[in-house]
Amino acid sequence: MKFLKTLPACFALLFLFMAGGASAQQEAPDALVKRISQELLELAKTDQQIQAGNQQRIMEVVQSKIIPHVNFQRMTAMASGRFWREATPEQQAALTTEFRLLLIHTYSGAITQIRNQKLDFKPFRADPDDTEVEVRTSVVQARGEAMQLNYRLEKTANGWKIYDVNILGAWLVETYKGSFATEIGKSGFDGLIKTLADRNRRLATGSPKPPAGKS
Repeated sequence: MKFLKTLPACFALLFLFMAGGASAQQEAPDALVKRISQELLELAKTDQQIQAGNQQRIMEVVQSKIIPHVNFQRMTAMASGRFWREATPEQQAALTTEFRLLLIHTYSGAITQIRNQKLDFKPFRADPDDTEVEVRTSVVQARGEAMQLNYRLEKTANGWKIYDVNILGAWLVETYKGSFATEIGKSGFDGLIKTLADRNRRLATGSPKPPAGKS
């Protein structure tokens, strides 16, 4: 099974931008992204434990700042496509748990790559009654071209939550959708859950590469 293997600093930024407290839930989605992203960029650049790659500190940031503001269930359902409707509630819950953990491992490892990047916020266009919006930004680097980084958010009873991210023209959900379908086709929904669980165990022990012949 193929996963994202090269993680530029913008991958770390994609979820960090959505952090914030309860008061931020009342903000417009673009205002929320702009305010909190600046705060967390500063944190990533000044926190010595993060810069040193302290995994406990990084995971604390991920757990407290990111998870409450992402709709992982919707992301997992979209990545699973039609197979989601065929799965039992128990299978859906298990896959959501493993997919969330995979993304946590994946992007926590990229946080330390944040250096001198700056953010460019594009004009935000949405009607007051919209319940789903897209916030468009780009990551400006000291060298090289700016990197597109857009967000799809939905309005919920608990505030705006992210459910997809576009990095360099590719939506995150679509990136995984093909891999999920391939794995389900080979070994079923439970096989996909096991694949992600195995992957997460390797990442937790610092051994991200699968054994020879395994995906």
